[in-house]
Amino acid sequence: MKKDINPSVIKDVAVAVVKEQNELAQDEWNVYLINLQDRDLEQVLVSSKGYLKLESGEETKTTLLRHGLGNVKAQSFVKIEPIMENLFGIHNEYWVSFFQDNELLDKKYIFLAETIKEENFTNIPLIKKKGILIK
Repeated sequence: MKKDINPSVIKDVAVAVVKEQNELAQDEWNVYLINLQDRDLEQVLVSSKGYLKLESGEETKTTLLRHGLGNVKAQSFVKIEPIMENLFGIHNEYWVSFFQDNELLDKKYIFLAETIKEENFTNIPLIKKKGILIK
């Protein structure tokens, strides 16, 4: 039966971590959902969590957070959440779900531990700032 299920592939939807400055000129990090498609994403839901299993078997994890972002217009972006720098040492997972053409689609984006750092920065489309991007 599984061979009969053909899930749609999600293209041109990305999650980015961007380093910005707040109104007090302090550095802060924010996570964004970016819709690079020419179509809207409807009823967007994002769940986020952090986790890391150590070789000793010990596990570190954060609380699971859920964000209802509503509709995300074509060629636009929306802030999911701020992220604290001390979480960069663990895996940070964002599971994005939305409707498009009456079909429920979802995709998991994982920023692996120790990969969110300035040496890995790239230009983030639409936001026009530097950060880490996963498509």
